[in-house]
Amino acid sequence: MDKGNNSAVSKFILEGLTHRPELQIPLLLLFLSIYMVTVVGNLGMITLILISSLLHTPMYYLLSSLSFIDLCHSTVIVPKMLVNFLSEKNIISYNECMTQLYFFLIFIIAECHMLAAMAYDRYVAICRPLLYNVVVSHQVCFWLVGGSYVMGLVGATAHTGCMLRVVFCKDNVINHYFCDLNPLLELSCSSTYVNEVMIFCLSTFNIIIPTLTIVSSYFFIIASILRIRSTEGKSKAFSTCSSHMAAVGFFFGSGTFMYLQPSSVNSMEQGKVSSVFYSILVPMLNPLIYSLRNKDVKVAMKKFMEGKIFW
Repeated sequence: MDKGNNSAVSKFILEGLTHRPELQIPLLLLFLSIYMVTVVGNLGMITLILISSLLHTPMYYLLSSLSFIDLCHSTVIVPKMLVNFLSEKNIISYNECMTQLYFFLIFIIAECHMLAAMAYDRYVAICRPLLYNVVVSHQVCFWLVGGSYVMGLVGATAHTGCMLRVVFCKDNVINHYFCDLNPLLELSCSSTYVNEVMIFCLSTFNIIIPTLTIVSSYFFIIASILRIRSTEGKSKAFSTCSSHMAAVGFFFGSGTFMYLQPSSVNSMEQGKVSSVFYSILVPMLNPLIYSLRNKDVKVAMKKFMEGKIFW
């Protein structure tokens, strides 16, 4: 046990998604397939945006950043999860657990703010189109992306720092498939009041503030779209936003269910299902949503498949 770890626990056992042995291999194959689609989809999106001049705009710069976050976010959790499906005991050391928690929090918080930044980008594009190149310049995009990562680093450092102060001396079985905040606090034999306050405050900030940004952006967007006279114009404007709205709904819906419920009513089993959505399914769905519903991405992909890589 490391000297920096004051707990009587040097390793944890992850319960995983199910206790039924007959489901281990089917679940392994299912989540391996999901992870492969996630890696291919997000790497493909990043590569396509990088090499296609058609996609060298602020909107797609933000989208490539979202794809990178999704790729990292999924990679922090899924590979260990897949290994655990083949293990008799899903053991993770204290240091590995805290490291996984830290990087998971970085990317989950960064994604909250990245989705808000993308909503702001759509607001300017639809409501202030003549000022778009000035308001959403490459420098502004850099600050939006950088700010998302800074928020992730600050939040992850605060949460993990508080978790390192927690003493684990009871059970070492985590009722989850990865090291998350609430399941870890269930094992504490020291006061978790500071941790719970930190979770509530930071989760409220990192969910409510981006949500308010997104809702207010789409309020003005919808108001602007309704003023468009032509049906074709309305349809084009709605299609520009529909992909982002779908991604936001999946991510914030499941995240809110997990982190903003009082602990007394929060079921860990329900929390597992909820976390599968935002930690595994959403990183897979985002590139699919944006590629299948985006005309520019389809055109760029078609030219790429035809061998017209740079144009």
